[in-house]
Amino acid sequence: MKQTFKLLRVILLFTAFSIGSSSLWAAVTDSLLLKIAALQNVSNVQRLESSQFKDKYVLFMEQPLDQKNPSAGSFKQRIFVMNVGEERPTVIVTEGYGASYASSPRYRDEISRLLNANIIFVEHRYFLESTPKPLDWKYLTAENSAYDLHNVTTAFKKLYKGKWIATGISKGGQTALIYRAFFPDDVDVSVPYVAPLCKGREDGRHEPFLRDFAGTQQERDILTNFQKNVLKRREEIQPKFDSLCNARGYKFNLPLEQIYDYSLLELPFSFWQWGSPIADVPGEGAGADVLFRYWMKLSSPDYFVNNSPTAAFFVQANRELGYYGYDIKPFKGLLKIKSSKGYMGKLFIPQGAEFRFDKALYKKLKKFVATTDKRMLFIYGEFDPWSAVKVSEPKSENVVVLVEPKGSHRSRISTMPEDLKKRAVETLNRWLAD
Repeated sequence: MKQTFKLLRVILLFTAFSIGSSSLWAAVTDSLLLKIAALQNVSNVQRLESSQFKDKYVLFMEQPLDQKNPSAGSFKQRIFVMNVGEERPTVIVTEGYGASYASSPRYRDEISRLLNANIIFVEHRYFLESTPKPLDWKYLTAENSAYDLHNVTTAFKKLYKGKWIATGISKGGQTALIYRAFFPDDVDVSVPYVAPLCKGREDGRHEPFLRDFAGTQQERDILTNFQKNVLKRREEIQPKFDSLCNARGYKFNLPLEQIYDYSLLELPFSFWQWGSPIADVPGEGAGADVLFRYWMKLSSPDYFVNNSPTAAFFVQANRELGYYGYDIKPFKGLLKIKSSKGYMGKLFIPQGAEFRFDKALYKKLKKFVATTDKRMLFIYGEFDPWSAVKVSEPKSENVVVLVEPKGSHRSRISTMPEDLKKRAVETLNRWLAD
């Protein structure tokens, strides 16, 4: 009877995973693959190469489109599993976008490396391989994404019974916070990196941050003067801009002369977000080609194309996550646009994805951070524009906020000064030892 059951499992595996004869034996003898395949709603488990983990897999999990209304249908969510050992801690990476980069054999996130932990990497709903078909935008909500992560964690806790850490970067960090607010007890620790907490479609705090805080006054003046120079020399530079957009097949919802303006307005945000060196900014006497190349390096117009792969992000930002605006006052008389207010709806939102902004999520997350005693470590960069909307200083000693001096959106534990790095690592180890 046992031998018959084993043979049946081989046949089922062959059918379910469509594996070739050369890899059949590897699948049969891969006990972890069998355990993963046996989890509820899991399908298409495939083994991947990794230089960082002894076992790595990609799979799909069926998720309800609407967690409170199963009759709405379902979609398949892509998940990567990276295994160190079933007895080790497990990091659930709450990606805010697509997950393709996790397929790289070299991929390993910082927390997993620091703690020698397993990884469950979850692609966000409505991105890349985790996009529902047909596409109905009404199910793209923060609450539904939190339930997605809850379902994944619940399933994989059957295999990984040690401590769990949720982490993500940028929108992924925001997603880690959302997940913890909806399901406070799912994980033991959360580490959101550079996670924004916005209160409106155009929050209003980014613009004064860029105008008065990021860098020095001299550095901010250099950037503003660069923008003015490019606007004043529009007659020379606009043809170069138009030629690049046409050659690359970029399509926009607004005329190219307005995209020219928006791409320049975006420049300071991009500059400080990525920690660019001020010495590289061309001066007023630079040639048109030099100005144009530098501008395109920092804020290319491809960010503003319609129907972009990140359209789902803008739907979320427009609906409940929030975003930033642009300050056009310094450029009076130089712009073709009369106002930047409401630009996100004009430039990015697909048809059928127009929603009113709902502040309920912001209020929920703000209250959660202010009142929780759950263990959370937030990492920010001082000059990152997203730090304009970082979480408020917590009251609980279990909520720690560390800010890298002069840091950017690239700020991590590993980039911190030694004293902050030591504090972060000791805090994580203490929390996981309890």
